[in-house]
Amino acid sequence: MAAPARRRATYEDLCRVPEPLVAEIIDGELIVHPRPAPKHARATSMLGGEIIHPFDKGRGGPGGWWILDEPECHLGDDVVVPDLAGWRREKLPRLPDTAWFETVPDWVCEVLSPATYKTNRHRKMPLYARHGVAHLWLVDPEARTLEAYRLQEGRWLLLATFSDRETVAAEPFAAVPFELGGLWAD
Repeated sequence: MAAPARRRATYEDLCRVPEPLVAEIIDGELIVHPRPAPKHARATSMLGGEIIHPFDKGRGGPGGWWILDEPECHLGDDVVVPDLAGWRREKLPRLPDTAWFETVPDWVCEVLSPATYKTNRHRKMPLYARHGVAHLWLVDPEARTLEAYRLQEGRWLLLATFSDRETVAAEPFAAVPFELGGLWAD
């Protein structure tokens, strides 16, 4: 006997998830995980600081981007909240008036944690590829690494892996290198 079909999660289901949990809908399934732990939050905040000034504000760099922490992205029926995301301003000239984005980001960054590791690698990476996100970074505060990927012919191409205190110069933000060690809480 076949198992009954599972009901697809709706945006209303996502909105009913209590604070401080983070909820996403991936392939019709409601995924819930806790807010980030301090090491995770520090890595996200510090990386955002490295990128926002030169690429969003144009201070010491080329500008031309919107960079945001934890934006809600509606990608077809999927609703995801990457740790960081960026849109080239030529593609998204102004921020939407809604509380979410329907325009696919040009870059996303997921900071891995024990609670999100499998979801980020096995569910969200394929989802981002399917929706045409051009660049993806995975940051692992425990392993002290940053992996930079580019979407090529619908598949993720690993461009580089940086570790510990190496200097990061990676697409799409290679124009302004930064030291990876600044992300770690030590």
